Amino acid sequence: MTGLLIEAREEVWPLKEVFRISRGSRTEAQVVVVTVSDGEHVGHGEGVPIKRYKQSIASVLAQIESVKSVPDLDRHLVQKLLPAGAARNALDCALWDLETKISGKRVWELANIPIMSCSRRSVGDAHASHSEAATAREPTVDQVETSFTISLDTPEKMAAGAKAAATKPILKLKLGGENLDLSRVQAVHAGAPNARLLIDANESWSPEHYRKIVPAFQELAVELIEQPFPADADEVLETLDHPIPVCADESCHTTADVPRLKNRYEVINVKLDKTGGLTEALRLCERARESGFKLLIGCMVGTSLGMAPARLLASAAAWVDLDGPLLLARDREHALAYTNGRLGLPSSQLWG
Repeated sequence: MTGLLIEAREEVWPLKEVFRISRGSRTEAQVVVVTVSDGEHVGHGEGVPIKRYKQSIASVLAQIESVKSVPDLDRHLVQKLLPAGAARNALDCALWDLETKISGKRVWELANIPIMSCSRRSVGDAHASHSEAATAREPTVDQVETSFTISLDTPEKMAAGAKAAATKPILKLKLGGENLDLSRVQAVHAGAPNARLLIDANESWSPEHYRKIVPAFQELAVELIEQPFPADADEVLETLDHPIPVCADESCHTTADVPRLKNRYEVINVKLDKTGGLTEALRLCERARESGFKLLIGCMVGTSLGMAPARLLASAAAWVDLDGPLLLARDREHALAYTNGRLGLPSSQLWG
């Protein structure tokens, strides 16, 4: 595309309450919003700088600034000019949005992803798509279940959070690698006995902790364990039993990471702030399914603008974790609709 005007700005969105994981806590979501205009149409995208990967608001803004004056900039060129991360994500998604505005089509039409009403998709069909290799462009349904995150805290406080979210069908629990982890999961299970449970350790476990705690989690019907070990020390997973599927998060950013995950993980967490946008995320989903991995579509803590592109990928996933806006004190206009733990498609006023 020629003659594009690219602008980027920081936005700060307060959270409802403190959000904690094993690496630290926060009280607000800091995001970068990119707008791309051809003079008539405007596209928007959102990225969340990730401290774990040495990203900051300043570094993301600087990366976007570095490509503002590149001639004939488009999504494909952006893949070559910027590394995978929040800056490329925000710009890539803004360019997708601009394409929809220019063409008058929805983003799933441009990506060749058909839409199916959830009422037309049987439970058997849904489970089949999770267990079998899917096509590169599997139909997306208009409603999907998403997990809701209970942040790391004492067992009592996590149980209270679970009771408050007891109507949510799936709860994702942040754990910290200490002896309290089992008590935390037991307390949440007691507080929300009907909820399905996912675990996210955020690289905090040791192999000894894994061996000790996983059998007990199996008895509590935990469905998934996400990133138990540091990304640079996850080879130990090749030597451990996996009675519960293990999901790669910090260990997988793009399609280039997929080959090394074999025999270590059963599931890959696809986040657009890791892949650097929807363009690479579509490739990663395809490569992961071809390689026999199931998918979890995840997110950083951000607004509906950041969730909307990832929502396009959700129907091909075994698990969806796109609850970022639910953790905010308020969301932006034309927000995604969350109803009884189910997430709808974005409106054209929001994105795509």
